Amino acid sequence: LTSTAEHLFNLKFAAKELNRNSKKCDKEEKAEKAKIKKAIQKGNMEVARIHAENAIRQKNQAINFLRMSARVDAVAARVQTAVTMGKVTKSMAGVVKSMDATLKSMNLEKISALMDKFEHQFETLDVQTQQMEDTMSNTTTLTTPQNQVDMLLQEMADEAGLDLNMELPQGQTGSVGTSVASAEQDELSQRLARLRDQV
Repeated sequence: LTSTAEHLFNLKFAAKELNRNSKKCDKEEKAEKAKIKKAIQKGNMEVARIHAENAIRQKNQAINFLRMSARVDAVAARVQTAVTMGKVTKSMAGVVKSMDATLKSMNLEKISALMDKFEHQFETLDVQTQQMEDTMSNTTTLTTPQNQVDMLLQEMADEAGLDLNMELPQGQTGSVGTSVASAEQDELSQRLARLRDQV
């Protein structure tokens, strides 16, 4: 296989780039956390929530990049072994040829699909890689769980030594999420009671 060394280099380089992207997301997360504190200090909860959502998103992205970096690294090691043992098949050579543009794209879905193709070239697709793939597909969603956002807001307020006033009803205790949820539940119960009275 011609220029296999170059392709191997590109795989290893992509793993490093993915790792670098993960670190960038870490920095962004820290910056967003600082903005949360400032917004809470100014009493602007809406802005604080937006920065909290951004921080959680950056954190999840950092994890995704890190996972994919490890996965690409593992595939590079397998290709290296295949080359050393002279077991580079024609189909593997085909996958290698198509990979350069995909790796440069830094698109996690495309790289994940490419790694799938690579992994299918190996006789033993180990359980660990499959578990990693399952975890990847579960964490690439862009949704931001509100309980994580509320917890992060509380954490930043605590660090800043501030009371977190989320405009809760008087006498409500517990975490922000449960307070809001129970308030909604109470309202729902009252509506149902009124409907029953009308019947």
